Amino acid sequence: MSNLEVRPEVEPCRTSDPAGPEATLLQAREVPLGGVRHMHVSRTLPQREIPTVGAWCFIDQFGPERTDMRVLPHPHSGLQTVTWPVRGDINHRDSLGSDVILRPGQLNLMTSGPGIAHSEFSVGERPLIEGLQLWVALPDGGNGITPGFEQHAALPRFDLEGAHGIVALGDLAGAASPATVFTPIVGAQITVEPGAAPVLPLRPDFEHAVLVISGTLRVDGTPLALGPLLYLGTGRESLPLASDEGATVFLLGGEPFMEELVMWWNFVGRSHEDIVAARTAWEDPDQTRFGRVEGHDGARIPAPPLPGGRLRPRGRR
Repeated sequence: MSNLEVRPEVEPCRTSDPAGPEATLLQAREVPLGGVRHMHVSRTLPQREIPTVGAWCFIDQFGPERTDMRVLPHPHSGLQTVTWPVRGDINHRDSLGSDVILRPGQLNLMTSGPGIAHSEFSVGERPLIEGLQLWVALPDGGNGITPGFEQHAALPRFDLEGAHGIVALGDLAGAASPATVFTPIVGAQITVEPGAAPVLPLRPDFEHAVLVISGTLRVDGTPLALGPLLYLGTGRESLPLASDEGATVFLLGGEPFMEELVMWWNFVGRSHEDIVAARTAWEDPDQTRFGRVEGHDGARIPAPPLPGGRLRPRGRR
C-alpha cells in the first residue's frame, strides 16, 4: 500500500540499542488516505521516540470498513512491504509482472531492493476489508538486493496451551516461515482463547511489540485493546498473555536495527540525497528504476513535493 498523504511527514529515524524490558504504549495516529471516498488507517509506527521495532519501520492498520481500496501504481525503495489481510481479498500487481489475489491468512511480501512499483485494489464492490500493511527496512538501503515478490498461501502454524498462531516472517514457537528476510526478524498473528493465559517463548536479543487486531487482553499484566502498539523492549525470554473474552494480536520483533534511516513518502533511505534521488527517478517519465505496472493504462500516483530543508536522521530516546 502507498502512503497517500498529500503532505507526508518527514520520518528521520536513528535507532539505538534498547535498554531492556519495558511496556510502553505507542498511541496510534489516524491518517486519511486518498480523496473524497478515502480510507482511514491507524498508524502506530514510526514514532518519534521509537521509530523501529527490529527492522519493522511502518505499521498501518485498516478496517473493518466497507470501501473500495484503489491504490494506483506507486514506488518503493529500501524496504519490504508486508501485506496481511484479515478480511477481504486484494489484487496485487507489480512491475515484475506479478498479478495475484491475496486472501486472509496468506502473505504478500514484496522486496523493493533499490526500486519497485506496485498497485493494490480490493476485489468486489465496496467489500468489507481489514488488515495490516507493514514495512521492513532493508539493510544498506536495499543496495545489492534484487527486487522480488513472494506470495505464501500456506504458512506454518503453532499451538500453545490456550493459543495458536500463524508465523508470517521469521520463526516463533518452533514454526519457521519460508518468507525471505534480510535481518533477524519475527512477525506472527496469535489468537488467544477466551479465559486462557498462554506464555509465548521469545528471543531475549530481540525487541518486540504487540498490536491488537480484535478483542482485549493483558500482555505481561498490561491491558491492551485495539489502537495503540505496546512496545516491550528487549531481554524477554517469554511473554505471558491473558484474555477473558479472547483476542487476536500481531507480534512483531527483531534484532535492534542499528542503521540510520530517513523515511519519506514510500522511500526508506539513509540520507536526504537518497530520498531526492528516488523521488526524481519516479517523476522521470522515462524512468527505469522502478519499472512499470501493467493494467492501469499508465495511471500512477505522483510523488508529493518535498518539504523545505534537508531531511536528516534523528535520535531515538
